[in-house]
Amino acid sequence: IATLFEWSLAIVLVVMIGKSTQNKPLTWLSVAMLPNLASAMAAITWHMFDNSLELKGLVVLQAALTTLGNICLAFAAWYLFRSESSQTNQ
Repeated sequence: IATLFEWSLAIVLVVMIGKSTQNKPLTWLSVAMLPNLASAMAAITWHMFDNSLELKGLVVLQAALTTLGNICLAFAAWYLFRSESSQTNQ
């Protein structure tokens, strides 16, 4: 559960830094972090119910959200890198 709070805090901090520096790619990075947060919530929910077989769909949901989140984070990191590279070349 502490990881959920840490990840949520990281999202909030990235949003705050992105807004204060007018850095649009940082804002997209924070949005890209959301599927992984939902994935963690699905995993914790399943474990809270003692890994019940009735909730095995949460495992599939968690895996899908992790995959989606990692793809989103990769694109957000690429966008951030491209943005920073273009600023240093100017």
